[in-house]
Amino acid sequence: MSLIEREYAAPIVDEDSGPFWQAASQGRFLLKYCNACEKPHWYPRPRCPFCLSDDTVWREAAGTGVIYSYSVVRRAAQPYVVAFVSVDEGPSILTNIVDCDVDTVHIGMKVAAAFRPTDGEAILVFRPVEKG
Repeated sequence: MSLIEREYAAPIVDEDSGPFWQAASQGRFLLKYCNACEKPHWYPRPRCPFCLSDDTVWREAAGTGVIYSYSVVRRAAQPYVVAFVSVDEGPSILTNIVDCDVDTVHIGMKVAAAFRPTDGEAILVFRPVEKG
């Protein structure tokens, strides 16, 4: 199967998510952490969803994880994968899986962060990790 790249819409960048999108455009994956309870969280927001503290900071993340759940969208010009990826730091992220045959994707597959350009900031996607 051909690996034709999809086009991605530019993200909506706001005050809370701006640092994430700027880092993504530099090829870096950031997560928000709470200084009060020390837990990472996703999606970017000013308050911790666990303890409601507003003492949160951005930290660089490993950018690796596993597919928790996924679906192949076949009613499109080119099939693509939408998945929840549980990153090594803990949170699960709704994303696309790229650079692979959609029929090889499976739960538990190890993946790594990748970034795709848009007409704005780059967006976060994940690709399978090479076996080796």
